[in-house]
Amino acid sequence: MKIKPIHFLVPFFILFSFTTYAKVKKVKKAKSDTVMVGAYIISIHDINFHQQEYTARFWLWFVYDNPNFDFSQQIDITNAKDIEISSATIDTVKGKYWAQMRVKCTMKENWRVHDFPFDTQHLKIIMEDEALDIDNLVFVADTASSRFDNVEALSSWKVDNFNVSTSIARYNTSFGNPEPGFDKQEFSKFTISMDIEREARGLFLKIFLGMYFAFLIALVSFLTDTNELDPRFGLPIGGLFAAVGNKYIIDSLLPESSQFSLVDILHNLTFLGIFCILSVSAIALKLHNGGNIVAAHRLNKVGAAIVIVGYIISNIYYVINA
Repeated sequence: MKIKPIHFLVPFFILFSFTTYAKVKKVKKAKSDTVMVGAYIISIHDINFHQQEYTARFWLWFVYDNPNFDFSQQIDITNAKDIEISSATIDTVKGKYWAQMRVKCTMKENWRVHDFPFDTQHLKIIMEDEALDIDNLVFVADTASSRFDNVEALSSWKVDNFNVSTSIARYNTSFGNPEPGFDKQEFSKFTISMDIEREARGLFLKIFLGMYFAFLIALVSFLTDTNELDPRFGLPIGGLFAAVGNKYIIDSLLPESSQFSLVDILHNLTFLGIFCILSVSAIALKLHNGGNIVAAHRLNKVGAAIVIVGYIISNIYYVINA
């Protein structure tokens, strides 16, 4: 069989195409503009657990070479509900463009409320260029100049682990681009992150004081005689309603969650404690009406001691481990 001369050219053509494609990719990568990004947190406020949001105000700056960039129009904060940009300015310093802007945004946040009010939250503000992918623009974090305001940034919370960093945001979609080879998109991502820990001692007393007073009201029933029906049962039931009301007030401040939080645990301990008080009162009343007055009084004393000690120990355990 005679081999046509063109068949010898096929391997060389494939090799040439692959080499050319690799060179084009390298050139494309080489054209990516590098932009230094930094941030200064002015304040974080309006923290709303029930609506799962907070408001952040901060300065944002960019240092770059490409005169066509307009970050006041290009930047997108991906985890924000709404964004307001003001005081946008552009200047040139040492041959580079320096853009500054003040940003106010309402951030969405999945709050971790298991240990509320002794909770620690991890906040992130994530930014991307909404038009240019990583082949055209790469962010570099200005870690040296990025800060948060130690005085005004956040009240009643302690800020820790403040950090700015960059990474790659990958999207497994072409966003409708019909051109071949665009089934995935990658964008440079700039992230402001920090941990905030609540200073909770005062808040703990404020939100749980009603619950503890409700339990103390129920305990007063142990001071009455074992055959006094009204105070033995009326006081614990009144305390139970007060504890339930206190829980509804606290729940209105928190987002819905299927997990048991510290708030749920402490209130359930209170409900259980009041139930134990009612149980002791019912058994003591039965003993008293049956003529076993000494046994009724003994049960009343032992039951009161067990309920009080058990309630205090269990509360201390769960609060310390929060």
